[in-house]
Amino acid sequence: MQPVTRFAPSPTGRLHLGHAVSALLAHDFARERDGSFLLRIEDIDPGRSRAEHVDGIIEDLLWLGLEWDGELVYQSERLPIYAEALERLKGEGLLYPCFCTRADIAASVSAPHGPEGAIYPGTCRHLASPDLSRAHAWRLDMAKAAALAGPLSWADHGVEIRAEPERFGDVVLARKDAPASYHLAVTLDDAAQGVTDIARGRDLFAATHVHRLLQALLGLPTPAYHHHRLLTDAAGERLAKRRQAPTLAALRADGTNPEALVAALRRGELPAGYSLAEA
Repeated sequence: MQPVTRFAPSPTGRLHLGHAVSALLAHDFARERDGSFLLRIEDIDPGRSRAEHVDGIIEDLLWLGLEWDGELVYQSERLPIYAEALERLKGEGLLYPCFCTRADIAASVSAPHGPEGAIYPGTCRHLASPDLSRAHAWRLDMAKAAALAGPLSWADHGVEIRAEPERFGDVVLARKDAPASYHLAVTLDDAAQGVTDIARGRDLFAATHVHRLLQALLGLPTPAYHHHRLLTDAAGERLAKRRQAPTLAALRADGTNPEALVAALRRGELPAGYSLAEA
């Protein structure tokens, strides 16, 4: 079977060199195997997504010489798909409404920590008559879901990984301010687009435990994963939009030759001031 890969950035800022590495790995994996490389815009965060950043993503990828197959897919156009999945999980008794704020959760000093911070203490899990007219999120009852799914695993670079979604606690699948969480949307989208191989940063390795569980609950196929090491700057900090990492647009403005840059990245060579994180 010919592979299908994807690059799925959020339009919340300009792309940086770390994004270029992820996109290049996904692109080359597909092209070297006569497969397809897709581009998906993950724009369901209404408070941060911007149309101008979509234009920037397209501009940056074309500057790098990376062309995608098929139509550009926007998560914001797939909201009914997410709603249907949520209704299915609600019907199976696996979701419950949560009215807690981040401050409420942070104030629960007894809450243990998981891969994404404090684990939700279950405050709203057994509310007798929740008032759904109030703003609320929908959380997955992790204990019920994990028991229903049973033992699970997934492969990263061909190595079998035992799925441990319980480490995350009752994750949010629909936020108060967004119709679906990253976990739910990305899992549904990858299945709908027939993605067979996912190349993405090591920072998303832990999230795959949750994605594997959702795949099992919703009867979706499990892609092969290829998590790569992250890029860091001269100070050893990993590249991130929130840290104002130098953008591809800035490299372009400084006269960087894109063909030379991509050729170097393919050889595993990084520009001066960049390095790969240890893990």
